[in-house]
Amino acid sequence: MSARDVFAGGVAVITGAGAGIGAGLARHASRLGMNVVLADINAAAVAELRDEIVAGGGSATDVVCDVRDAEAVQAMADRVYRDVGPVRLLVNNAGVEQFGYLWDTPVSNWQRVVDINISGVFHGIRAFLPKMMATDAPAWIWNLSSIGGVAVVPLQAPYIMSKHAVLALTECLHLEVQSAGHDHHLHVQAVLPGAVVSSIFESAGGVDTGDTGAAEGQRTAMLDIKAEAMDPMAAAEMVFDQAAEGRFYLLTQPDYVGSAMTERARVLSSQEAPRLRTQRRFDPAKN
Repeated sequence: MSARDVFAGGVAVITGAGAGIGAGLARHASRLGMNVVLADINAAAVAELRDEIVAGGGSATDVVCDVRDAEAVQAMADRVYRDVGPVRLLVNNAGVEQFGYLWDTPVSNWQRVVDINISGVFHGIRAFLPKMMATDAPAWIWNLSSIGGVAVVPLQAPYIMSKHAVLALTECLHLEVQSAGHDHHLHVQAVLPGAVVSSIFESAGGVDTGDTGAAEGQRTAMLDIKAEAMDPMAAAEMVFDQAAEGRFYLLTQPDYVGSAMTERARVLSSQEAPRLRTQRRFDPAKN
């Protein structure tokens, strides 16, 4: 079946919908005929996106929600089911970056990454999944990992760690849904974007003391990669199409991200120690 056949007419809840791939997923979900709930801590961003979608003939609701707050996420789930309808697609997407040596990273910056990138996913699952399990209606849960979830990168350790954690959480959740007997209608899938245009690098945390130059140098390197990154709408279309096919790992750039997965498997199977490598530049023509 096509993505439209699978998702049209359903409700999609997307956290971190104010920018980047979250906004791309929201726009594409609307184009497929979904009723989109746009959740973000940035009220202005989701209000603007709501107006854009509605002006284009779609249906959208904006919700200001800090995914670090379990009670706020639960309140959002209760509101969606009360005022909008049962959720067909939950996308736990909200995420932030952090640059700098691990020993220079402020404790507050570390906690911010953990609270948003990891706990935010957990809060979304805990608030929405029981409601999705309460019926036999088909439903999908996407958790946003990253190419960073199958790679190791210096000067981005908190972010990389968080995306490894989200990938493992999603794999375990996939098994738990099977174990609980809900896999006939609930589909848990892991999204691994490669380089996709967003503002995540500009808004990333840095360091106040220690080697600030190294932290900002890594930010600059990531911004260089962003210059050649994939359009969020194109990335969203890839994710929706693969999800409709029933894949578990949803890759925005199958060759690019897939090669990182292959390399990770090779390193683990050979039990090699991590080695510094020149970061591969993203070439859209090859992906």
